[in-house]
Amino acid sequence: MSIRQLAEHSGVTHPFISMIERDRHSPSISSLKRILDCLGITLSDFFSEAQDSDDSPVGRPIFYHADDLVELADGTSLSYRQVGSHLEGAAMMILHERYAPGADTGPAPYCHDAEEGGVVVQGKLEMTVDGEVRILETGDAYYFDSRLPHRMRNPFDELCIVVSAVSPPTF
Repeated sequence: MSIRQLAEHSGVTHPFISMIERDRHSPSISSLKRILDCLGITLSDFFSEAQDSDDSPVGRPIFYHADDLVELADGTSLSYRQVGSHLEGAAMMILHERYAPGADTGPAPYCHDAEEGGVVVQGKLEMTVDGEVRILETGDAYYFDSRLPHRMRNPFDELCIVVSAVSPPTF
């Protein structure tokens, strides 16, 4: 697929993809998700290391150190740290999410074939799901069909931390 075809199918511009390719621009989660969807790749697979031939759901580690989690976002203003390095064949993905003040998954909502839920463990988060906007505070939770367009952002002055799960891991 050419860059122009990828741009047309993903709904982003050709120059935008060219800037990403040359490492001159870092896409939002929603833009990257649209591009990867056209390529048939999940964010999880995109950021995971190549799977070893003997790595299977049975052979996955059970326990993980904090530094073993796989970063799926920029890791600075927005961090999605995934439990496990490769989720092919897995039934769910678990994320430790961190939204710095001003962090945003992107101006456009995104969708994927799954269900997801999470709990805000620190701070506040603005969530938009299918056009409905809610402010979630520490202890609040969500659970929804991820095929609905959704977006998360932190317009507040404090760090927000969320622990979430996506099943199946299509994010």
